[in-house]
Amino acid sequence: MSQNTQPHQQANNLWSSRMAFILAAAGSAVGLGNIWKFPYITGENGGGAFVLIYLACIFLIGVPVLIAETMIGRRGGQSPVATMRTLTRTEGTARGWRAIGWNGVIASFLVLSFYAVIGGWALVYIGKAAAGLFTGADAEAIGGQFGGLLANPWELLLWHSVFMAIVVFIVGRGIRSGLERAVNTLMPLLFVLLIAMVFYAMNSGSFGRAVSFMFSPDFSKLSTGGVLTALGHAAFTLSIGIGVLMAYGSYLPKNVNIARTAMTIAVLDTSVALLAGLAIFPLVFANGLEAGTGPGLIFVTLPLAFGQMSGGALFGTIFFALLLVAAITSAISMLEPVVEWLEEHKGVGRAKSALGGGLAIWFIGIGTVLSFNVWEDLHPLGFIAFFEGKTVFDLLDFLVSNLMMPLGGLAIALFAGWAMKREGLPGDIGLEGGAFKAFMFVLRYLAPAGIAVVFLYNLI
Repeated sequence: MSQNTQPHQQANNLWSSRMAFILAAAGSAVGLGNIWKFPYITGENGGGAFVLIYLACIFLIGVPVLIAETMIGRRGGQSPVATMRTLTRTEGTARGWRAIGWNGVIASFLVLSFYAVIGGWALVYIGKAAAGLFTGADAEAIGGQFGGLLANPWELLLWHSVFMAIVVFIVGRGIRSGLERAVNTLMPLLFVLLIAMVFYAMNSGSFGRAVSFMFSPDFSKLSTGGVLTALGHAAFTLSIGIGVLMAYGSYLPKNVNIARTAMTIAVLDTSVALLAGLAIFPLVFANGLEAGTGPGLIFVTLPLAFGQMSGGALFGTIFFALLLVAAITSAISMLEPVVEWLEEHKGVGRAKSALGGGLAIWFIGIGTVLSFNVWEDLHPLGFIAFFEGKTVFDLLDFLVSNLMMPLGGLAIALFAGWAMKREGLPGDIGLEGGAFKAFMFVLRYLAPAGIAVVFLYNLI
């Protein structure tokens, strides 16, 4: 093994504590998926029954794969690519499994290219809320503000660039000085801001209705598609299958119990999603708005609510600051697998790796910026019926969300459940006896079946 591919399990390259890893991994999981996507898909799928299915999917399918990916990362102690190369050799498995590592690095790269554009929207909306631009505005005016943002490529490019610069700066400083210090500050801040928003929502007059909507299951409102959406989002929100957990796991000390840590991460991630719902739905209901308004819930419907409520400018600013913090904690985790690979395979220092990887991601992100305006009528693969009508952004989102993430999660479950040797696994994971047997059953059968169904549903 060359010097550049030696495992980096040295003290200065490890998380300083189990809590540091939990905050980092939870920060990766807690992102736009929790604050932006979870509320609107809950609204679209009828509330309580969807939430119940989502929680079941998180803990029955998401957590076992999270455990497996983290364990693989710690065993390899390198970038996802090098980890899979090492493990296929030490475990005596087929070389084809190495594709898991490449899938993770490439998926992280592509996700961040469009995620950073949406993160830039949060930066814009902090300024809009603070300037009182939502106060007293009607639905047409609010929609016009969002439409105007999307129609301006230079403004989108500016905030895409600012967001990526923040991410590159944090990751470039290293594990303890960059990633760990950032999550130690940003994650507590996220919870403070979120709790402040929930208290604000409690005074809206519709908090009880929101609680009932989210926690009183009505299965007549839940379709088969809703169940599969819940399952798919459970995998998406935990950052499974894109190399993040493998990369973060490579910095995890050997004495940390992965199973217990994974449960803590899942609880934190789920808590943020539920609190986000409790912060958003009371404001939506109090203003007579629709919960199932789709992706526009955060950037169109919610600003309309803030504009009609007392203290709306202040709490609108707090909310979009919350959205920005969540986006940053996820984005830094997506850059890490790319940086880790550049460090190992190209012999480039961490700061230069972060800058080089960040610039490449920023450049690809320009395609997403232009998808909303100059290239809105450009459909690169439109000659294929399956991709008809999809812009550059639509293609990237589809490729990662519907293909690379589920295939990555599926491959991880199969590799850890079937290809790896059982010897040492219980100790590595932190489960013994019946608990380990139950975990392996879920990892071998239930998780692959669930992920495969979602994958085929998204394609069909």
